[in-house]
Amino acid sequence: MGSPAEWADDEHPRGGSAHVAGEQQADAAALADAALQDFDWSVLPPDVRATTFAAPSGPLAMISCGDEAAPPVLLVPGATGSKEDFVLMMPLLAAAGYFTISFDLAGQYQSAAAGPETLTPPQAHYDHELFVNDLLAVLRQLGRPTHVIGYSFAGVVAGLAFARNPDRFASLTLLSCPPLSGQSFRGISRIGPATGLANARVGAALMMWGIRRNLVPVSPGRLRFVRERFALTRRDSVRDIIDLMRRNPDISVPLVRAGLPKLVAVGEHDLWPTALHAEFARSLGAEFAVYPAGHSPCETAPHQLCRDLVALYATAEP
Repeated sequence: MGSPAEWADDEHPRGGSAHVAGEQQADAAALADAALQDFDWSVLPPDVRATTFAAPSGPLAMISCGDEAAPPVLLVPGATGSKEDFVLMMPLLAAAGYFTISFDLAGQYQSAAAGPETLTPPQAHYDHELFVNDLLAVLRQLGRPTHVIGYSFAGVVAGLAFARNPDRFASLTLLSCPPLSGQSFRGISRIGPATGLANARVGAALMMWGIRRNLVPVSPGRLRFVRERFALTRRDSVRDIIDLMRRNPDISVPLVRAGLPKLVAVGEHDLWPTALHAEFARSLGAEFAVYPAGHSPCETAPHQLCRDLVALYATAEP
C-alpha cells in the first residue's frame, strides 16, 4: 500500500477535472483498493477510539483516529449508515496528518437514543434543523475550521450547516450526495419516475428490505454488519429522513459563492446517474471525482478517495 505522500504525487487529474472510472492509472491507491479483504465491520481497528458526544438531540456515538492536535476531518454518514462506514478511511487520513472523527446520526445505530423527543420543546419528527444543529455542535467542540465529508443524506445536512456557519468549514466534500433538489429520488436510475408514488413509510421499508436482501451486493462481513445495526436504528428516523429527501433543499446558492475547496465524489454505479452528479458539481463550482464503486466509495475505494481528499486539503488556506 502506498503512503499518503505517494498518492499526492500520482499523475492523477485534479483541479476541477473528473476522474473517470475505467480510465484511472493503476496507481498505488487503486491497487490497494483492489486488494481489500472482507472483515468484521463491527470491530473497530485498534487505532480507532470510541466516545460519546452530548449533542442537542441527545448522546451521539462517536469514533476518532489520529492526533487530536492535527487538522480535523469530520466524516458524517447518511441514512441507515453509521460511523463504521469510514473505518477504512480514517486511519489513512490520520496517517496523512489529520485528526479524523465520525459519529452516528441521531436515531441511527448506536445514536438511537438521540431524537426529536429530547429537544426543548420536544418535537414529533426528525428534521433538517435537528441534524444541522448536531453537526454544528460537533464542529464547535472541535473549535477550528474542519474538513467536512457529508455522505449521501448527510451531504445535504453539511451543505445546510455551511450556509448557517461557513467559518467552521475548511473544505466540503459531498460523497454520493443526492444531486437534485425537491423530490430527489426522481432522478434515480431506472426506478426514478416511480418513486413519487410511495410515501416516506413505504420508501423507508423498501430501502431497508433492499439492504437486508443484499440487492446491491456487498461482502458477507459487510452484509452481516449492516443487518445487525438495523436492530438499533430507529425506523422513525429512517422514515423521516426519506421524507426529507423527498423535499430536498437547494444547497447550491450558498455553496457556489463559497471560496473554500469543494469536491463532489461518487461511484460510477451510484443510485443517481453520473451525469446528474457532474451537473451538480458544476452548479456548486466543485471539483468532481468518479470512482469504480457503487453508492459507497468510502467502503470500496477508500485509498483512491483519501488520495484525492489529501490533495484537496492541500489547497485549503491555513
